[in-house]
Amino acid sequence: QVQLVEYGGGLVQAGGSLRLSCVPSESIFSVMNMGWYRQAPGKQREMVAVYNAGGNEFYAESVKGRFTISRDDAKNTVYLRLNSLKPEDTAVYYCAAGRAVRYYAAGHVDLLVDYWGQGTQVTVSS
Repeated sequence: QVQLVEYGGGLVQAGGSLRLSCVPSESIFSVMNMGWYRQAPGKQREMVAVYNAGGNEFYAESVKGRFTISRDDAKNTVYLRLNSLKPEDTAVYYCAAGRAVRYYAAGHVDLLVDYWGQGTQVTVSS
């Protein structure tokens, strides 16, 4: 059972930045696609960004140009850089790993998740 441990959440003012980190308990990047999801109170969990095994990045429209997903194989870590944060970005952010990605029209993707992290809270104050 792979475990995903997230770091880096916190409280930040609107316009600020954070970097989230996700460290798997095993080296899985060669076989797993990685992603970040978020869930705000009263809302469904939604895809934020996906980094597929081929090194391609995909983003939700709401975060394009502000968030960046990256992967450091040497450190066995996936990152999510959050810039220009808005109060509506407030949510619990989850790291996810999956063997498959579902591709939709217009560049939308979704990870078929095999493993979830425990989540890290990001709160953006106005």
